[in-house]
Amino acid sequence: MAITLAQSRKIAAEIAKKNPRFKPIIKQSGPCPLGLKTKKPLESNFSTLASSILSQQLSTKAAATIIGRVKNLSGGRISPSGISRISRSDLRQTGCSSAKARALEELAQAALSSKVSMSSLHRLEDEEIREQLLPLFGIGVWTVEMFLMFQLGRQDVWPVGDLGVRRGWEKVHRMRGEIKPAELLKLGETYSPYRSHLAWYCWRATEIA
Repeated sequence: MAITLAQSRKIAAEIAKKNPRFKPIIKQSGPCPLGLKTKKPLESNFSTLASSILSQQLSTKAAATIIGRVKNLSGGRISPSGISRISRSDLRQTGCSSAKARALEELAQAALSSKVSMSSLHRLEDEEIREQLLPLFGIGVWTVEMFLMFQLGRQDVWPVGDLGVRRGWEKVHRMRGEIKPAELLKLGETYSPYRSHLAWYCWRATEIA
């Protein structure tokens, strides 16, 4: 699913052509980095999903603290075998909730039993990955969408449930009211098969004055 910098620039130009309102954001932000061949995942698929679970509804600083504690308990890196050796009470002592502790345990068991083949997820289609991950406790649509975009570099994910994407779209189009996810889902159809890039520019719009 990797793309070149030239391809990312071409996608940006296509978005600007279809919707000139994005031109200023694209000009200031440059090409979208999602899926670039030079950008290799720094963590394993399992570690990324586990970190996403631990980060839910927490500030970046608090999440980093808890992730660091779990990583230490897991032997220096967050792995299925490492998590499986940690008791739930010890997980709770790191600061993670009982629900997150359960989610980590079930994710580890899914990986160890090969219910989910973590190392092979990149070979699957987006929908196949959703089918494998969504039934797991503690993993929702948003978590899977972020995993597809940032870990696997998938190009056509359109996370309309993400507040930042909606706020960015509203800002770009100078909307007075809030856009509904269902409405944004339909509006995004014309940008397939590179809606991940569109989402990234929506996020960037919220960060640029």
